[in-house]
Amino acid sequence: MNHYECINDRLTKIEKLLLSQKKSLTFNEVVEYTGFKPSYLYKLTSSYSIPYSKPGGGKLFFDKDEIDRWLLETNRILTESDLDQEASNFLLRNRK
Repeated sequence: MNHYECINDRLTKIEKLLLSQKKSLTFNEVVEYTGFKPSYLYKLTSSYSIPYSKPGGGKLFFDKDEIDRWLLETNRILTESDLDQEASNFLLRNRK
């Protein structure tokens, strides 16, 4: 790796670190943060599948904490323990 590539790599890491510290993100920052393609993020926003704000009807903004929660909860894969607990809860609720 040459000197310029090393500097560029370090700058990219710094930019990602700074991005992770922000509270609100723009559309392009969410694309960078999540790794989603812009077209997919447009689809999510137009179908109201992802939380966002649009102050004054203009630019889209995303609360980073809400995005993190959404990322972790959407299509969450349950562990075997989670499934066992859900089954137990179901059986307790549906006792006759």
